[in-house]
Amino acid sequence: MPENFYQQTTETPPTPFDVSLRPPAFSEFIGQEKVKDRVLLMLEAAKRRGDVLDHVLLSGPPGLGKTTLANLIASAAGTQMHTTSGPQIEKAGDLAGILTNIQKGDILFIDEIHRLHPAIEEYLYPAMEDYRLDIIIDSGPSARSIQINLPRFSLVGATTRSGMLTAPLRSRFGLINRLDYYTREELADIIERSAGLLDVEIHRPGALEVAARSRGTPRVANALLRWVRDFAQVRGAGIIDQENAASALAMIEIDSDGLDEMDKRLLEAMIYKFNGGPVGLNSLAVAVGEDAATLEEVHEPFLIMQGFVQRTPRGRIALPAAYKKIGAPAPPLKQEDSQPKLF
Repeated sequence: MPENFYQQTTETPPTPFDVSLRPPAFSEFIGQEKVKDRVLLMLEAAKRRGDVLDHVLLSGPPGLGKTTLANLIASAAGTQMHTTSGPQIEKAGDLAGILTNIQKGDILFIDEIHRLHPAIEEYLYPAMEDYRLDIIIDSGPSARSIQINLPRFSLVGATTRSGMLTAPLRSRFGLINRLDYYTREELADIIERSAGLLDVEIHRPGALEVAARSRGTPRVANALLRWVRDFAQVRGAGIIDQENAASALAMIEIDSDGLDEMDKRLLEAMIYKFNGGPVGLNSLAVAVGEDAATLEEVHEPFLIMQGFVQRTPRGRIALPAAYKKIGAPAPPLKQEDSQPKLF
């Protein structure tokens, strides 16, 4: 299995396989019940007022359904969705070109909105608040401003790094939602639905086995389903049961906790090379031969969520569960822990 399997399934653009499995309506979208309820309420309220939907921010780790929800919002509102991303908007003219092509009620979806250039944000503020675009032509004494009135539209922003959003931009969203990791049961439901669309026979225990190793992420679950489907077709009479699912995932070195080879290398490096930490992210990246940003955005969140790693002001440390996971001796007692505590 490629060491960057999870990086491929969480950071790359959705493949045709992913798109074909996306639910076409809110009624088929599994999980994120609180987020769905809030969005549907806002849509219904806007419809009753004859107004456009207020701006919505969707945050959370990659692969949880932010783009899918944006598509469902546009579908439920009966409007068109215009899609772009923060890095693609390099200058004011790029933003103007997008906004001037929007019709009343349309959805503008900006993925990775935290990566917008600060100068672009300044142009976006009046567009979100007053539905106008102020473009400055030339510079110096000859500079002049042109104001363009825009139709009322809804901005749906998506971010995996909500902490990087500026306060002025965040405050202009009427609804801020964080998407959480999915439960095993929810992922099993998603896997069964996807298997049905792919015309693959799957048993509930097989779906649960895949779900348990999917890191709480539907995009990962669907990617693993694709592999398990191939395995079952070749070695399992085309049926995905628990045994076939477990064998297929073991073949690509994804264990029962959903850890892949790079996850284990991270834990081993922390324990054997850095005595359990604390260790800085850059040092850890050099030790395992991986980009620091990949470790921070792809591997570390899951390891923290599962209780293997803790992030501290001094660096990352391996927790007792990490020692147990890789079969290392229990962590030594820290000096500060051995001192008697006075209460």
